[in-house]
Amino acid sequence: MAQRRRSAPTDPRRGHAARPKENTPAMPTPRSDALVFFGATGDLAYKKIFPALQAMTLRDGLDLPIIGVAHSGWNAEQLRRRAHDSLAQAAREQGGQVDEAAFARLAARLQYVDGDYNDVATFRKLKQALGAAQRPLHYLAIPPKLFAVVAKNLQQAGCAEGARIVVEKPFGRDLASAQALNRTLHAVFAESAIFRIDHYLGKEPVQNLLYFRFANTVPEPVWNNRYVDRVQITMAEQFGVDGRGAFYEGVGAIRDVLQNHLLQVTSLLAMDAPIGGAVRKRCARRSCGCSARCARSTRPRWCAASSRATARSTAWRPIRTWRLSWRCACTSTPGAGPACRSTSAPASGCRSLPPR
Repeated sequence: MAQRRRSAPTDPRRGHAARPKENTPAMPTPRSDALVFFGATGDLAYKKIFPALQAMTLRDGLDLPIIGVAHSGWNAEQLRRRAHDSLAQAAREQGGQVDEAAFARLAARLQYVDGDYNDVATFRKLKQALGAAQRPLHYLAIPPKLFAVVAKNLQQAGCAEGARIVVEKPFGRDLASAQALNRTLHAVFAESAIFRIDHYLGKEPVQNLLYFRFANTVPEPVWNNRYVDRVQITMAEQFGVDGRGAFYEGVGAIRDVLQNHLLQVTSLLAMDAPIGGAVRKRCARRSCGCSARCARSTRPRWCAASSRATARSTAWRPIRTWRLSWRCACTSTPGAGPACRSTSAPASGCRSLPPR
């Protein structure tokens, strides 16, 4: 006698199938079978993308087509020379040499498509270069004003089906433009196929902040407003605008540096450690004793309502320096109540301090 198939348990509050348990293994994500990076002749590709591709070739044996797209009037051989120059520069900065065998493997997979991003014919050439690829990854290392144009043309040329898209910062000029860009991307790609990134988070010193804070219990007891008076974040570059004049003309230095790079680092310094779903459930049952502190995965340790924050930029050649600083304005006085550690508004014992 055939057994009756059991239906999935339902959530009585919502009337549909309940979510699987968190320890249920997820379905494997299909691997992208081609990499397309727009802005192949630009500054970000020269300083970051080519060295990253070389590292992936050495570490993982990168084995997929790599197609650079730009509007520079170049050919594939010129792009390969540009890539080699990029790796030579990165090697000199690290006191090493280019691994020529690895670069030969990378160069053999490197293709180039030249054309205007506003012309759909450029994307038809890209479609031909992709060949049999079914799940390409499109990396947009281009000015943000071109994000929507490229997304639409990818769809029109048939390059978006089954694809993923990586969008660099800044994501829009303001809230309204960011929401409009989001709608445009969602009209072409599923949310699971859209990756909004800030490449600055991949830098080793920034990654080290995560380990210093969340894999190290030593500073945790004093990582709060009672012991920290002020924080200064300085980003110094050994170059000026260089060839990025057109980018800064449309984006501006504040959107390029302050609202993403420096505020991302601020978040890493000020947020609580992210907590998983199992911990959230324990907090909901009030069995862990941490009450409201575990209610959110990230919450500032300094009272934002009464803090003093300033941002300052000095730009000159050959060094450009950005500095973001703020000081905690929350103190606790005996008998006045708790300090506002891990709260989003001042507690009863908080008083404002004048900026220095």
